[in-house]
Amino acid sequence: MKKSNAGNQQAKRLFYKWHRVLGLIALIPVMAWTISGLSHPLMSNWLRPSIPKEVFVPGTQDKIAPKISLHEVLAKNGVSELRNFSLIQFSKGAYYQVLDKDSVYNYYSANDGSLLPDGDKLYAEYLARYFMQDSTSAIKEMHVQKSFDSHYQPINRLLPVWKVTFDRPGGMDVYVETAQSRLGTFNNNTRKFFLVLFEQLHTWSFLAAIGGEQFRLIFMLCVVGVMFLSLLSGVTVYGLLWKKFKEVRQKRQNNDKRFIHRYHRQLGLIMSFLMLTFTISAAFHLYITLYNLKGESKAYSQLIKASDLKLSNFNLPVADSTIFRTGLAEFDGKSYYQILNNKKQIVYINVNTGEELTDGDQAYARFLASYYKTFGEQKRKEKVYGKTEVTPVKQFTNDYGFINKRLPVEKVSYPNDGDWYIETTSAKLATKVDGLDRAEGLTFIFLHKFFWMTWAGKDVRDIVSMLAALGILVVSLLGFTAFIKNK
Repeated sequence: MKKSNAGNQQAKRLFYKWHRVLGLIALIPVMAWTISGLSHPLMSNWLRPSIPKEVFVPGTQDKIAPKISLHEVLAKNGVSELRNFSLIQFSKGAYYQVLDKDSVYNYYSANDGSLLPDGDKLYAEYLARYFMQDSTSAIKEMHVQKSFDSHYQPINRLLPVWKVTFDRPGGMDVYVETAQSRLGTFNNNTRKFFLVLFEQLHTWSFLAAIGGEQFRLIFMLCVVGVMFLSLLSGVTVYGLLWKKFKEVRQKRQNNDKRFIHRYHRQLGLIMSFLMLTFTISAAFHLYITLYNLKGESKAYSQLIKASDLKLSNFNLPVADSTIFRTGLAEFDGKSYYQILNNKKQIVYINVNTGEELTDGDQAYARFLASYYKTFGEQKRKEKVYGKTEVTPVKQFTNDYGFINKRLPVEKVSYPNDGDWYIETTSAKLATKVDGLDRAEGLTFIFLHKFFWMTWAGKDVRDIVSMLAALGILVVSLLGFTAFIKNK
């Protein structure tokens, strides 16, 4: 009997010891994650700046009314090769936006073909002022940004962009992509502070600077594992086997200093389920991110000879009043005018024959998906076998959420190889989603971001998530206080 009691006492001490050790290891990470978690609703909802316009609506070709064709512009300026073009109109007038063979945007007047100096910079400023509806504030600084940073994070997806900083109270940075005439994101000084806070305390980007992205993910997975073991040992000690491990009730009642331990135990048990959802969703998210961690495939690029454009852009078999955007697409050995019409349909007209390619956007999406599937092997000649389904996506869904930024896209579904979302107007891979990605996305938004509370509205959902983070923070601090009192 004495041996049994001695064994129970030893088991008790061992569990308490490991719970304290694991709790101490997890204390700083928990504090960092809960404090930054508390800041997220402030950054993304209540203190998020607003902007008057978030979408730029271009004019139709009949309203832009170019006086000279693309052929004439290219010939006048000695441009023998180009990657793409578009017809735009802004404060400086109507211009052909031409992406040359060096991947530099040049702007040529659609009236006389003259080159506009610093055209891309001027157009970026025009777009930024359009989105801000601000024609008077001075521009403090602007430059091309080709990589993500603390203020323009990977979640924004679009690169390269122009960063335009307005000289106005509170500060305002507007990021615009001139290639597609769209908004990347916008930040004031308050939001920039929260972005840096969240990046350092929640995603621990400083670890990537030290040892790379893989090191960051593995390190964080280990810490989440320690948190899970701390939670498991706590539930075991204070919940499942409490009667076996607790001190004599009389001793606890006669010692007023034990109230910290009681609060830590009671609140910890209440919060244990939420802590479990946070740790499971975080671990799954980190694992899938690590699993998908590969070098970015080279973006598809094309180079078209000006002499190959037999058909003038003035002679397209499409009414000018329906054309919102015209570009070029080269695939399967042929080149096409790529036309976005007023019905958000993308039409492909052969640059030689003027014939429309049936289901052209689906064909181009298949071609691009095959390119990205093979990690940029442009010279690959083998065909993709198996039934491939292509579905247009014109609005965000649960699988293809707002986080992906790009619309419209084509969803290319391969047997046993997931869904590839292709933005054909930019020839970019928006994202790839397979079974694991879909499961991770759902667990993350429901268990980590509390989307199960969406029915109550964003404000209520954010309040509940903040209370959950605050509760976990209090449990951790109570545990640390109890540890200090026991010393």
